Amino acid sequence: MIYLKLIWAYLKIGLFGFGGGYAMLSLIERIIVGNHWISEQTFTDIVAISQMTPGPIGINSATYIGYVAPGAVNPVFSSPLWGILGSVLCTLVVVVPSFLLTLYASHFISRHRESAYVKGVFTGLRPVVVGLIGSAALLLMNSANFGENTHDVALSIGICVASFVLVYFVKWHPILIIVLAGLAGLILF
Repeated sequence: MIYLKLIWAYLKIGLFGFGGGYAMLSLIERIIVGNHWISEQTFTDIVAISQMTPGPIGINSATYIGYVAPGAVNPVFSSPLWGILGSVLCTLVVVVPSFLLTLYASHFISRHRESAYVKGVFTGLRPVVVGLIGSAALLLMNSANFGENTHDVALSIGICVASFVLVYFVKWHPILIIVLAGLAGLILF
């Protein structure tokens, strides 16, 4: 049954995905797209939507994938009520392990804050998290995001550079940039 598979998948993601949502993206993609619950294009769209909506990307993607995966796997589960059930299950399953681990870790770290071992663990985790975020960036550099020909890639890079300049140097509000980049994509592609 798809719901048990989703629970098992998001239990693994909740337990072993650390470093934030972007660091978890490669794990989520490997499990979700690898099982053919959604396509790579849908996964890319989910990442884009999760970035624009409030909340952590891992939780937002779990909610959306929980909604669409049951209907994509079996048309019997295409009703919105089955999708809501999948959303609630995936969201809870991805949040609860992380919440419990964080609760225990914060208690442990507060007790052993000055320990050289604890400091060493955090020093060692920093490059790992940077690597996982870099892995997510490489994962998202695909034809679904940038197009298949040189012209589409150039346009995508142009929109990205223009967005960065307008946010960082001109200080335009990021929501305005998201809307304008969406309109540019709609017009150009």
